[in-house]
Amino acid sequence: MFEVLTTNLFPMINSIQRFRLTIAYDGTAYAGWQVQPNALTVQEVIETAMQALGGGDKVKMHGSGRTDQGVHAQGQVAHVELRTRMDAVAVLRALNARLPPDIRVLAVRRAAAGFHARRSAKSKEYRYFVWNGSILPPERRLYVAHVYRPLDVSAMRQAAQHFVGEHDFSSFTANSNRELDTSVRTVSLFTVRRQGDLICFRVRGNGFLYKQVRSMVGFLLRVGKGEEPPGAVQELLRHRVPRTSRVPTAASRGLFLWRVWY
Repeated sequence: MFEVLTTNLFPMINSIQRFRLTIAYDGTAYAGWQVQPNALTVQEVIETAMQALGGGDKVKMHGSGRTDQGVHAQGQVAHVELRTRMDAVAVLRALNARLPPDIRVLAVRRAAAGFHARRSAKSKEYRYFVWNGSILPPERRLYVAHVYRPLDVSAMRQAAQHFVGEHDFSSFTANSNRELDTSVRTVSLFTVRRQGDLICFRVRGNGFLYKQVRSMVGFLLRVGKGEEPPGAVQELLRHRVPRTSRVPTAASRGLFLWRVWY
């Protein structure tokens, strides 16, 4: 009898479990991913929802990387440790029931003890969308940058290939007030494709510096307008000087964190 009772009690005991989450969000209403004082962020909203699942314990979630104010995600990845008896399916349902409609957890699964959403990541893909037409459809206004002037996609595609490879991206990052061991990163893929008035910039790499993707796209848009030649990318990478006004930052609303590989 004693064995039966203790066996039945085990499922009722909360245990600490590590979960891996895949998250999509519309970043329009948020001051970015990471928790900040006096500003609402995506991480804060999800952690608040998780706190109820963990019996009220304070919850700390770790994302694969930060996204800035107004930047969106289709495939942000995070991990968290929760004291709960719920399985991954129950956590997924409970979280989405508590989250606002502009944030959705797409998948939850148990993670190994050594899994870390940022440190374990092998590569990331971002996509940036530009509407290159005279009239911007209102339903797209929060998810694309609008460029009225005609853009030379061929020139932008040629320039984008100069980013591929291992480079020092000092000229294509903003000052984040954080010390870095190195500004060298590897870009494995950079494509520029047009479908009607919509242009998609797709970039994949082993990691990115602060505002690096938006800086690269901002410069490619200058190339597309005829303000810079495609070969200017090589010049800036070779000189490795701090970024100047020559390299503008593309608007945040066109950027999506698309996928993270492990």
